[in-house]
Amino acid sequence: MESDAIEKILESVAAGKTTPAEALLSLKKEPFTDLGYAKVDHHRALRQNATEVIYGEGKTPDQICGIAESLQQGGAKTVLITRMKPEAVSLMTNHFADEFTYFDIPRVGLLGHMPEPTGNGTIVVAAAGTSDMYAAEEAALTAEALGNQVQRLYDVGVAGLHRLLAHLDDIMQAQVIITVAGMEGALASVVGGMASCPVIAVPTSVGYGASFGGLSALLSMLNSCASGTSVVNIDNGFGAGFQAHLINHLPGAVPAQQLSLIHI
Repeated sequence: MESDAIEKILESVAAGKTTPAEALLSLKKEPFTDLGYAKVDHHRALRQNATEVIYGEGKTPDQICGIAESLQQGGAKTVLITRMKPEAVSLMTNHFADEFTYFDIPRVGLLGHMPEPTGNGTIVVAAAGTSDMYAAEEAALTAEALGNQVQRLYDVGVAGLHRLLAHLDDIMQAQVIITVAGMEGALASVVGGMASCPVIAVPTSVGYGASFGGLSALLSMLNSCASGTSVVNIDNGFGAGFQAHLINHLPGAVPAQQLSLIHI
């Protein structure tokens, strides 16, 4: 249940249209729905200010569709589904028609509509290479689905540093930055050394043999000497997008665009 739905129930009680007992019953019904294969958390939005997100990997198409439908019936306006397979995409498209949108590069599905941005500033998602876009787009779409303004900077890796420096103003004015890189993962340290905001590093599994499926990038990012840089798991664009959302919605935070900038 979204917070505005709770507010409407309380307003209805205050106006005398709903009795306290009826309102209490509505709230008691809402915490979760037991589907047998999943307990759908309808109060996630109240606790975390974000609707439960469906992790599609390992779930059958019917299970994904059932959970999404339950969330929608519980009042969720935007339902995000990650790691989708073609069979699940086909079922969701047939079942929800125009309400469902699929983004093929990150394998992300969206049921409902993108909300208007409500954060303190802009989240910048910077990907080292085009091959890293699957994780970068997962992060960007997650942040947008949670109500954030996102700016994408793609193919700005350290192999051509001038490409990144061309976006120096964007980096210095960001509220949060997500850096996505495979190989040696150097982008996180470079951006972290230029930005005054938190930097969230996403190591990807892109690279040749000795990259060990993203382990080399992960270890490089964990050992970054750039202050203010944190690291999520390999290929975890969703986790980075969610964390950036929380930072961008901290109460009392001053938008970075309002801070005076020093250009070197």
